[in-house]
Amino acid sequence: MKKILLITTGGTIASVEGKNGLTPGISDKDIVGYLPDYKDEILLHSMVLMNVDSTNMQPEYWLEIAQTIYNKYNQYDGFVITHGTDTLGYTSAALSYILQNLTKPVVVTGSMVPISYWETDARKNMMNAIRVACESISGVYVVFDNKVISGTRAVKVKSKSKNAFRSINCPYMARIDGSEIDYLGNTPVKLNGTLKLDSSICSNVFLLKLYPGITPDIFDYIKQSYRGVVIESYGNGGIPFEKRNLLPKINELIDAGVAVVITTQCLEEGTDLQKYEVGRKISKKLIISSRDMNTEAIVPKLMWALGKTSNLEQVKKLMETPVANDLQNQENNYAVL
Repeated sequence: MKKILLITTGGTIASVEGKNGLTPGISDKDIVGYLPDYKDEILLHSMVLMNVDSTNMQPEYWLEIAQTIYNKYNQYDGFVITHGTDTLGYTSAALSYILQNLTKPVVVTGSMVPISYWETDARKNMMNAIRVACESISGVYVVFDNKVISGTRAVKVKSKSKNAFRSINCPYMARIDGSEIDYLGNTPVKLNGTLKLDSSICSNVFLLKLYPGITPDIFDYIKQSYRGVVIESYGNGGIPFEKRNLLPKINELIDAGVAVVITTQCLEEGTDLQKYEVGRKISKKLIISSRDMNTEAIVPKLMWALGKTSNLEQVKKLMETPVANDLQNQENNYAVL
C-alpha cells in the first residue's frame, strides 16, 4: 500500500465565494472529502501548508513547500501539492531546482473550477495526481487535464479552459486514460541517491519584455536594483541596436556583474542567437542563452543559480546546463495531444 502526502497551498481548487470574489477558504480535509475512499489502496495523509491565491505565491513559499517535502521525505512514497494555476508553472519548476536528487514523485496539480462546484475539474485532476504519485518514477511533475508534464515544462496557455496547461518544447511525459497511464514511449525513470535541499535562492531578478519603442534607460534602473534580468526578446532572441540602441546598456549590466538571460516571447522553439545580426551582436558577451527553456523555468532557475554564485561565468554554466529536463541540447520532435 502506497503512502502519499497531500499538501494544500490554496488556489482555485480550494476557493469559496467571498464578498470580493473567489478566495481560498477550504481545508485539506474538505478537499479529501470530495475524493474517493482510498483506504483499501492508498494511505492518504493531508495537511494545509498555506491558503493563498497563487497570484500571491512568493519564492519564500517555494522554499516552505520544498522544506516540508524534505522534512517528511522518508515517511511517504510520493507527494501531491494542490496549487493555484496562475503561478503553478513557476512553482513546479522551482521545486525541480530546489529539490535535488529526488527519487520519488512530487506531483503538482490544481483546477480551473473550485472543487466544491458541480462542474469542477478538481476531482479528476486530484485523482490523476494521486495515481501518478503512486508510480515508481522520480522528479517533479504537473498533472492536469489527463496529461503528465515535466515540472520544468508546464506553461499555462489558457485563462479559463480546463485544458489550460501545455508541455512546451518537450513531449508530454504521459497521458492518463481512466485507470491507465500511457507513458507515450517515455520510459519512466526511478533514480537513486540522497535528497538534497538546495535552498539558497536569490529572488532579486527582473523580467523584462521588449516592445518597439522601449528606451535604454530602463537598464540603468535594473543595474542599480537587481542581480539578474531575463529579457523576453523577439523571435530567435535579437536585441534592437538602431535608433534606441539597447546594446551598450546591456553591456553595462554585464560589466556591473548583472546576469543577463535572453529568451523569446515566442511560446515554442526557443532562441538561436547566431541566426541573425540582431542576435550575434549581443551573443559576444557573457550573455546567457535560454535556448528552448520557458520563462516559468528560466526565472526560478536564475534565482537558484544566483543563490549559488555571483560569478557570471559560473551562472552562465549553471543556466545553460540541463537540469530536470528543462532544456534540450538538440532539436526535438514535439508531441501534441
